[in-house]
Amino acid sequence: MIAVIKGDIVGSRKVADAGQWLLPLKDYLKKWGHSPFQWDITGGDAFQVEIKNPLEALQAAIEIKAVIKSTVIGDRLSSPLDVRLAIGIGEKTYAARRISESNGPAFVHAGDKFEALRKEKITLALQTPFPDFDEEMNLLLKLAGIFMDNWTVSSAEITLMALEQPEATQEALGERLGIRQNSVSGRWSRAHVPELKEVLARYRKRLNEFMV
Repeated sequence: MIAVIKGDIVGSRKVADAGQWLLPLKDYLKKWGHSPFQWDITGGDAFQVEIKNPLEALQAAIEIKAVIKSTVIGDRLSSPLDVRLAIGIGEKTYAARRISESNGPAFVHAGDKFEALRKEKITLALQTPFPDFDEEMNLLLKLAGIFMDNWTVSSAEITLMALEQPEATQEALGERLGIRQNSVSGRWSRAHVPELKEVLARYRKRLNEFMV
């Protein structure tokens, strides 16, 4: 099994210079392989990325959201941008030279769930071969979306750093950001990093049980 994340940028037309969000997104997606085989950006603000280990897919999706919402536009405290993300998990039955031409249940699940996002008025959800897992996790993601959708630039920034550097102390993160540890602690709490890590741990535990 693999995971496929399908997404698009919400509010991209509000930003005159697309490079402000496009370049950070490209830099992040390179982490997962080469374009256009393992990831690609199409239609201006739509993208797709393959994650070989499904256990890493939810963290990847949340990191993408943090990358986009930490985009600094002018002097705003919150980015006018957001991102819709659908995770599909399943088999890959056809590998093409471009991810947009590859196929299999993982791609179908991602596509189906992505089409449902607008109707369900949510920005992050998943679809797998395991209905009970989907029901549990999509409820958790809907609840987590209440605070993730409202991240400020600083909240998204600290979340991304906390996920990419799980062993780093708050003091170390503060040194990197040029702020004091107590300021990091405030951002950490407002971003709900502890709760988010609990959701990720639950996702990995439950998915591992279903995939056995």
